[in-house]
Amino acid sequence: MSFISKLRCAFTLGQGLLIENKALTTTDDPISFFKQWLAEAEKSGIILPESMSIATCTAVGRPSSRMVLLKEVDQKGFVFFTNYASHKAIELESNPYAALLFHWNMLQRQVRIEGRVERITQEESNAYFQTRGRGSRIGAWASHQSELLLDRETLVERVKYFEKKFAGKEVPLPEFWGGYRVIPERIEFWQGKADRLHDRFVYQSTQNGWKITRLNP
Repeated sequence: MSFISKLRCAFTLGQGLLIENKALTTTDDPISFFKQWLAEAEKSGIILPESMSIATCTAVGRPSSRMVLLKEVDQKGFVFFTNYASHKAIELESNPYAALLFHWNMLQRQVRIEGRVERITQEESNAYFQTRGRGSRIGAWASHQSELLLDRETLVERVKYFEKKFAGKEVPLPEFWGGYRVIPERIEFWQGKADRLHDRFVYQSTQNGWKITRLNP
């Protein structure tokens, strides 16, 4: 870690959350709060600050987790993309709830998100898919994500097949590929503090908006 990075880390470690002086019954917007933190993570120089862990469960409650990239966040929720036949997608189809975790170590910050998951529309998926590089679009067609692959040559041959198939054409959105949106029901903001006396605030969705509570570190 560079000297500047260490200074940033030390500065952030001593900060409390701005919510500190607000009434805990306010309905402040956690999505705007998250966007502010994400922007600060981007400015800090953290590589891929949009990286997040997503945890899913089977229908009988066996958990698994992996890292993905956040591609969109707005008042409707947090969007990521995958193959609909992937391990995580199969779990989400049988148990449509997930937990996300963002960890920005240099800023001593974490954000935990829990909520219901739904597919976004095909039009929304296509709009994003067409922004991907051609190689990534070909790769989406070629990869049978999460399935057994006997050797890499098999994958390379599939890539060549789709390169030839779509030569001189736009690469269309595969029917088996698209986005999911995590609709947040609970969002926790964690700010590291000295002596492990961290700040933790939870936004819980209610019929009347967001209820904010403080947790022990």
